[in-house]
Amino acid sequence: MTTLSGLDGLRAAEGRELGVTDWREITQAEVDAFAAATGDHQWIHVDPERAAASPLGGTIAHGLLTLSLAPAMTSSLLSFEGCAFALNYGYDRVRFPAPLPVGARVRLRATLASVKDIPGGAQITIVQTFEVEGGEKPVCVAESLARVYVEE
Repeated sequence: MTTLSGLDGLRAAEGRELGVTDWREITQAEVDAFAAATGDHQWIHVDPERAAASPLGGTIAHGLLTLSLAPAMTSSLLSFEGCAFALNYGYDRVRFPAPLPVGARVRLRATLASVKDIPGGAQITIVQTFEVEGGEKPVCVAESLARVYVEE
């Protein structure tokens, strides 16, 4: 776990890798629950029999399901001290270079790419790279933006 202390700690960590999470298996039950929550029932995600006959050889996780793992995974890597609170500010860029097969294990590698001063704190960009065990390419690469406000 990387703990960053105040704005000086953020600035000192700029450009550094914050860490890598443990592996986490993606299950068909999770994919089905995500489909139910979002209404995205595309067969490549929820029909194992049909997906087995596809070039992918089985069902794959929704790209947005993969991205939705980011908050919990990032919180297992990073904590802030000397800050009042932090807010998700959005994403600048999100790509899904490879599929994430159901049954595979995924982990997150996070790098603090930039720290920019804003009134009352800093806006940070964390590059979130989701790696699939044994994969050649990441399954998701995203530039996450957060705003961190200092205690007054």
